[in-house]
Amino acid sequence: MNAITLFIVTIIIALGILANLAGYLALAIVCWCLAAIVYQALRMANTWQKCVVLRAGKLRGVRGPGLFLIIPVIDSVVATIDERIQTTAFNAEQALTRDTVPVNVDAIIFWHVHDAQKAALAITDYRQAIDRVAQTSLREMIGSSMLGVLLSDRQSTDQALCQKIGAKTAEWGITVRSVEIRDVAIPEALQDSMSRQAQAEREKQARIILGSAEAEIAHKFVEAANVYARHPAALQLRAMNIIYETTKERGTTILIPSSMVDSMNPLAAVAARSRSANRSQPAAKANHAQGAAAPTQI
Repeated sequence: MNAITLFIVTIIIALGILANLAGYLALAIVCWCLAAIVYQALRMANTWQKCVVLRAGKLRGVRGPGLFLIIPVIDSVVATIDERIQTTAFNAEQALTRDTVPVNVDAIIFWHVHDAQKAALAITDYRQAIDRVAQTSLREMIGSSMLGVLLSDRQSTDQALCQKIGAKTAEWGITVRSVEIRDVAIPEALQDSMSRQAQAEREKQARIILGSAEAEIAHKFVEAANVYARHPAALQLRAMNIIYETTKERGTTILIPSSMVDSMNPLAAVAARSRSANRSQPAAKANHAQGAAAPTQI
């Protein structure tokens, strides 16, 4: 009984008691009968509820929310339907995937009643029916899916499962808002093998990336060598830049071989070598002439 009906019934009974004390027994009996009728006839449904009313076994209508009256004995409220969003947890244990892998899947479904008349009259217990349909649909989905899809692409799996369950429950006046898979558990032995497989795949990918990087670096070195061969000044500038980078720190002493100095300025080195060669040739000729002009002693 709701609070409003209880309050009205209490007031009528109190009036009957006062009438009885005042000597009006007939009025007291009328008040008490009226209280019994109000107790049976005045009903109330909350704003999220709908009440299905039958009259002599036939559908009278859906009442609520708010206060409404029924005829005692003839009318009856057979169901009070909650139209708020409900949640139902369900699972599938040891279900085989398409690639014959046993998995345990836990999921949750969000639903609400959009037609209270169908939910009350079309099925005996719609809550139990939703749980059974959800479990059956989940097992069918697992049997038609690969393990990799269940683990990686849950969003599309949730959408497909929601559409499948919603198509079955729509005729009961129930709308499935969403289905979410919370956990997919696989055997520990399979977890170890999958971990090793994933590690091998990552190592393979790392080696492929490293090889690609090495090949790209080799091509860049070849291009740099061709540039330096065509432009010796570029090699000289690069060598000077290397020296500058190594001498930025204070207190650093660097010993540079003469060959490295020549490599920094190859044109100057070639010119110096040619000058020294030219100087050495006249001296050699003079020494040879002096040796030829010297008298021979016997």
